[in-house]
Amino acid sequence: MSSEESADHPGGADGGGRGGASKEEGRSASDRDSQHSGFNPMETLEQLMRFLRPFQQDEEEEAKPEQLLEDISLEGVVKYMQSDKCKNIIVMTGAGISTSAGIPDFRSPGTGLYDNLEKYNLPEPMAIFDINYFRERPEPFFYLAKELYPGKFRPTPCHYFIRLLADKRLLLRNYTQNIDTLERIAGVPGDLMVEAHGTFHTGHCIGDCGKEYTQQWMKDEIFADRLPKCTDCEGLVKPDIVFFGERLPVRFSHLVMEDFPKCDLLIVMGTSLVVQPFASLIERVPATTPRLLINKEKAGEGIPRLRGLGLFTGGFDFDSQNKYRDVAYLGTCDDGCNKLAEMLGWKDELDELVTSSHKEIDGQHESSSSEKPSKGETKSETQKTSLPKSETTSK
Repeated sequence: MSSEESADHPGGADGGGRGGASKEEGRSASDRDSQHSGFNPMETLEQLMRFLRPFQQDEEEEAKPEQLLEDISLEGVVKYMQSDKCKNIIVMTGAGISTSAGIPDFRSPGTGLYDNLEKYNLPEPMAIFDINYFRERPEPFFYLAKELYPGKFRPTPCHYFIRLLADKRLLLRNYTQNIDTLERIAGVPGDLMVEAHGTFHTGHCIGDCGKEYTQQWMKDEIFADRLPKCTDCEGLVKPDIVFFGERLPVRFSHLVMEDFPKCDLLIVMGTSLVVQPFASLIERVPATTPRLLINKEKAGEGIPRLRGLGLFTGGFDFDSQNKYRDVAYLGTCDDGCNKLAEMLGWKDELDELVTSSHKEIDGQHESSSSEKPSKGETKSETQKTSLPKSETTSK
């Protein structure tokens, strides 16, 4: 589960949400004038850049950073990882690394989280992670939290690959958008993690006192179908995950400044790279640092049409003639990590780590399920916080 999502306007590109407006009404006056006059700004820009390109070529060749990869491919990344040049790897992860554990991502059509929230009667899907909506109507979030609660799922090969990087002292830091705590369960040391969008590991009262609560206390309340209320001031207790409208953790900002200038290799897995400021982190590594994307589809690219004209538009560059450091492995994150482990000679270690850890987790689940629930965990109809039938979706 991840809080990763874009704060895009639900009304579309103009942000106005005018569902009844026609296409002609939705366009600006300048757009209509351009169409009527035959003027196309993009075509004009392309013509200008073609004219200027001969004068820019020598400058661009001189400005091109050093290429550290022998080959711009997965094989080139593996060779680089095996060299003494690669000592500080940063891994950026999103919801895609947890989907094989049974936790849905956000954006996949049909199966993504935002496509399956109808039963919560929300005004819009993203409201379930909006701090203002949460203060008014917290029940939908806690119902969802119970379904997707950390501890109900086992880490994936991706999580254990990150653990291997840590064990081999190659991991500088894992910056994750996920709030499912599967990195912790896989054994990634807490000091090597930055949970950019917060975590279920702790919770705090958002009422008057700000008292801190443990993950176990929060879990007991949620699974007893009780709204978590502060024992001191009766305020609502919220897990320390970052909702829309809240600031990112201070540790995130501090370590970004410290870590990214040191990065020798950036590995990005399972994220659409649409949420800021997380998405822009790929630009913070040195200009020579190789960058590997493992994802079902390309993400984080600039504007290919402008890049083809020689304009730097930021983001990954997988396909232009000037590419020198960016590699994309298109497939599932598990397949990508298994492939990397095999090419690095780590496959047996990874398989053993997955097998032994899953066996231990399964044993813990069996042990806990055989225990009788404590008095505080016993469900009763009076404790449930089901929504009133008369409640509407309007705020």
